[in-house]
Amino acid sequence: MTDRVATLERNTRETQIKLSLNLDGEGKSRISTGVGFLDHMLELLSKHSLIDLDVEAKGDLHVDDHHTVEDVGICLGTALDQALGDRKGIRRYGFFYLPMDEAMARVALDLGGRPYLVYDIAHPATHIKDFDLQLLEEFWRAFSTQARMNLHIAQLYGRDVHHAHEAVFKGVARSLDAALARDPRVKGLPSSKDMI
Repeated sequence: MTDRVATLERNTRETQIKLSLNLDGEGKSRISTGVGFLDHMLELLSKHSLIDLDVEAKGDLHVDDHHTVEDVGICLGTALDQALGDRKGIRRYGFFYLPMDEAMARVALDLGGRPYLVYDIAHPATHIKDFDLQLLEEFWRAFSTQARMNLHIAQLYGRDVHHAHEAVFKGVARSLDAALARDPRVKGLPSSKDMI
């Protein structure tokens, strides 16, 4: 079994990001993006997917959070794609219903190589403190595109906006855990096309 790890750096005029991950980790994380809500959500993603994740990002937060949030999504998706390698032997699909107190999220994903995002959030809030929640759609789009993942997110209901988005991140985490799992019965690529 080969190690499923990746390390990368992305440096632009807007952001400087260092990221490493281990798909077969224990859910340990060290996250520092300068965006508190994103840090918290990435810690949850790591913990519940069992992916070890280190992220250090410095961005133009004096402008707004947009570049940092989107570029972290780009790096996370790129690293996931690199760590997966040829994707042989994985289960490929994952799905999960995640309750978070009164909130519920449904997530389904396919690591089959074709990026697509469906993003439907029932909670109407646009901000948590000063964090613009619309940026999370940009994060998930960047992540799913670079990971070459089909990702369907539906936050179904819930009164508390923090719970609503926490349910999404945990739901994605648990879906990733299922899809990334190696299955000894899967010989080669999990595709009838023999190509991902």
